[in-house]
Amino acid sequence: MTPNENPIEEKPEESEEEKLEEETDDSTEEDESGAELDTQKELDRLRFHFRGYTLEELKKMNMDEFIQLLPARARRSLKRGLPPRQKKLLERLRRAYRAKKRGKDLLTRTHIRDMIIFPEMVGLKIGVYNGKQFEVVEVKPEMIGHYLGEFSLTRRYVQHGSPGIGATRSSKYVPLK
Repeated sequence: MTPNENPIEEKPEESEEEKLEEETDDSTEEDESGAELDTQKELDRLRFHFRGYTLEELKKMNMDEFIQLLPARARRSLKRGLPPRQKKLLERLRRAYRAKKRGKDLLTRTHIRDMIIFPEMVGLKIGVYNGKQFEVVEVKPEMIGHYLGEFSLTRRYVQHGSPGIGATRSSKYVPLK
């Protein structure tokens, strides 16, 4: 209250319609902002995060910062340094990444199954040898920190079917049609 106002003098009351309009205006603003926040939270939840970092943040990190985010086994392996064959593969993958930016989608084939997947490999296609053939692995953000060999299985998945003719004693002498 300012010194010039008379405390006894009453202010004119607002009509009920004006009060209702103000209430509805406030509630719609809250609903819209609340809905926007909900969708923003939903989008954040759906985006990929690795130990609290987005893919873009992981790509900007240097190798030492990224190594600190990995599990102990991978951290120990990378602290010793990359072996020459892994360095060579990493260089070939960087070349494939540059080619992908130009529009060419190269497949990099390798026998190196113990290579840890780095953020810079996301989106590349790598042919990983499984002992018989090269399995094409398209690197996704969820694969970061895993080994390449985890995504190229070396053993077949057993799927038992129905037994054939002669598989049991009773079907041994059934004539073939």
